[in-house]
Amino acid sequence: MSLTIEDDSASEILIPADIDWEMLDKSKFFFLGAALFSGVSGFLYPMVLMKTRQQVALKDVTCFKIATSIFRNEGYRGFYLGFGTSIMGTIPARALYMGALEITKSNVGNVASDHLGLPEASASAITNATAGLSAAMAAQLVWTPIDVVSQRLMVQGAISSSVGINRYSSGLDAFLKIIRSDGIKGLYRGFGLSILTYAPSNAVWWASYSFANKGIWDGLRSYFSKPDCDTGYKPDGKSMLAVQCVSAAMASGASTLLTMPLDTVKTRLQVLEGGGSEPGRKPSIVQTIRTLVNQGGLSACYRGFGPRWASMSMSATTMITTYEFLKRMSAKNQVCLGFQG
Repeated sequence: MSLTIEDDSASEILIPADIDWEMLDKSKFFFLGAALFSGVSGFLYPMVLMKTRQQVALKDVTCFKIATSIFRNEGYRGFYLGFGTSIMGTIPARALYMGALEITKSNVGNVASDHLGLPEASASAITNATAGLSAAMAAQLVWTPIDVVSQRLMVQGAISSSVGINRYSSGLDAFLKIIRSDGIKGLYRGFGLSILTYAPSNAVWWASYSFANKGIWDGLRSYFSKPDCDTGYKPDGKSMLAVQCVSAAMASGASTLLTMPLDTVKTRLQVLEGGGSEPGRKPSIVQTIRTLVNQGGLSACYRGFGPRWASMSMSATTMITTYEFLKRMSAKNQVCLGFQG
């Protein structure tokens, strides 16, 4: 895709041109990406921790009560239990995610538009959905074991020992105890559900984001194409940021509604030790679902929905704006960055 600046006609809205994989300085892309997304992860971590504690609680507990309890009993550090472990895994996982995302978008986009001749909107949605799917599957190879360890650290002090929670002094201690108890497979508890949760979640998110983003720009294009509008419109940084944020929030809503029950079951499988049909045995997926429903009905599957929606919306909004900024900062030829009509 050529990044050239087209003629600014009176009835035209110029939107930022896309940057594909071939246009990126890879070393800058991954180095800056690691730094930027580490900061994003640190900002959003407290909401992820509260969501996790809600999901493994024996009864419904509000976010406010959880936050108050953490601050009163554990101090501000309680909001960052397991963060060191999480950030160590986030860097390689993000690298896998971003690499798979951009490579897939570049290859599938060419096939969808050039070879299959699909309309622009359909080609964009299919490309983004496929890219989100492949990126999530690649990243889960790293994220699942990191999730297993960090989530167990997140719930320290939040649940009584009767629920089957082991005590850990650090991420390394949790890692070694899991290996001794269950072997390598213990680090991948819930891997299948993670794929079932995050792969479709990412596919829905990226497809929804593509539709929402294009719809908003098309609406602006239609408005500025009115006969009584004498000037074209070249969006400034604030306008582009606003469109990205609204599109990300809309995509997050669709994705969260679809995958919340799977995420709750996955979290319980990864965190809780007891509940199997026999003493000492790990609970199965079916047993986990049955226990969850018995504790609170179908609504229990949506425990932590508020924090997850908020976390996902904020994460997605921050991620997409950071990601678009990262891509433009990492472009090989900054002079060629422009707009398309």
